[in-house]
Amino acid sequence: MDLLDRYLHAVKFWLPKAQRQDIVSELSEDIRSQIEDKESELGRALTEAEIEATLVRIGRPVLVASRYLPQRHLIGPALFPIYVFVLKIVTACYLVPWILVGIGLLLYSPGYRAAHGGGWFRALGTIWGGFWMTALVAAGAVTAVFAALERGASKPEFLENWNPRRLPPVRDPNRIPRGTSILELAVNIVFASWWILFMSTPTVLNRPDIQITLAPGWIYFFWGYLILAAANIATAGANLLQPNWTRTTAGLRLVTNLCGSALFCVLCQSDILLTISLAVDGATNGQKIADAINMWASRALPFAAGVGLLVLAVDLRRLIRVKAA
Repeated sequence: MDLLDRYLHAVKFWLPKAQRQDIVSELSEDIRSQIEDKESELGRALTEAEIEATLVRIGRPVLVASRYLPQRHLIGPALFPIYVFVLKIVTACYLVPWILVGIGLLLYSPGYRAAHGGGWFRALGTIWGGFWMTALVAAGAVTAVFAALERGASKPEFLENWNPRRLPPVRDPNRIPRGTSILELAVNIVFASWWILFMSTPTVLNRPDIQITLAPGWIYFFWGYLILAAANIATAGANLLQPNWTRTTAGLRLVTNLCGSALFCVLCQSDILLTISLAVDGATNGQKIADAINMWASRALPFAAGVGLLVLAVDLRRLIRVKAA
């Protein structure tokens, strides 16, 4: 019953993680029992329209999920799961980047530190206080909006006028869209071709007006990223033929992303840009530019490591999910 599966999946989205499986199993058994009783009464299988009517009578997925949550007063049970979801979005998309940017400026911008108290601890205290003020304002605004919507949510029209056919389909988290595999395959082939043609020697740019030369150690990074591109091409090809993550492909993706992140972190610390020769400004200014690029690459190491850890967490979660399937 595709419609029932989509309904249960929609209810599951709003439930607490610790109780999701038990509640969905109980709800599924209850709904299927109602459908079987109706089919026994009619002496035939229910049509999709009759199943849809049964689900409409049971209620919106978010409202059904709210019956299993602790009762709140300011935000009622019908809107509370959506309220929590919006707070999570605000935290992930606004508050977390806000504090990360503030800490980054504190670490790398003396002018920013001076404008926020001068010393490290004073500036950090100023940023931390501003963060909590921003968080309180954001959370207060979201709460005020949902409290105002509470009256509208209590109207029968909101609870009864909905269409189960508009529920999103149940997505298999281990399935890979073929379009994604084709795009990944094409991007890696183009990258590998460009990499071989233009980045195979330390002199990556040799024109009359500008020359860019990399350190001798560049050859190790060249071969490292070329091997990773070949591994990504193999993984994308395997995913195109078998559009589901397997232990092999998920493990290979984890290893390649881990190696790529580690290689990039080493690259940030390697002072890989040896010289920049400018015909107009001379070697001195070109060397200053090269030194500045190397310095900022070195300072970007914490951010590169953070992104690498995030990618690693996603890949590890995928591998655990595939093994559990």
